[in-house]
Amino acid sequence: MSRYLRIRQLASTPAQPGRLPVSPASVYRWVQRGEFPAPVRLSRGVSAWPLEAVEKWEAERAAAAA
Repeated sequence: MSRYLRIRQLASTPAQPGRLPVSPASVYRWVQRGEFPAPVRLSRGVSAWPLEAVEKWEAERAAAAA
C-alpha cells in the first residue's frame, strides 16, 4: 500500500511545520519548474505526493549536496 503526503504535511506554515522548510507556494513553484515531483490526484479535489517520490527527491538532493 502506498503512502501519500498532502501539502499540509509536506510544506511549512507559520502555524505548523512540515517536512520541508518552505511554503506551499514554493512547493507548487518547484513542481511547475520540474524541480520537485508532481502530485498525483487521489480523487476530485484531492492531490498528494507519493512518499516514495518525496524520499527519492530528498536522497538526490542530499547526494548532490555532498
